[in-house]
Amino acid sequence: MSSSNVSLTDMRRNVEQLKLQAGVERIKVSQAAAELQQYCLQNASKDALLVGVPTGSNPFREPRSCSVF
Repeated sequence: MSSSNVSLTDMRRNVEQLKLQAGVERIKVSQAAAELQQYCLQNASKDALLVGVPTGSNPFREPRSCSVF
């Protein structure tokens, strides 16, 4: 009897999961791609890969060498 009880519990859990998934708002791929493209274009001026990093704030710049004579 316990095995059928577990099976019933699993089925209820599956039904609840399916209800959650059915309630999720979905959008078309073309709409998502258009929104992503718009976001990228709006934020292109802030993208360090496109505009570069100012030398004063670049943590990866070459360290200065110091020599003592």
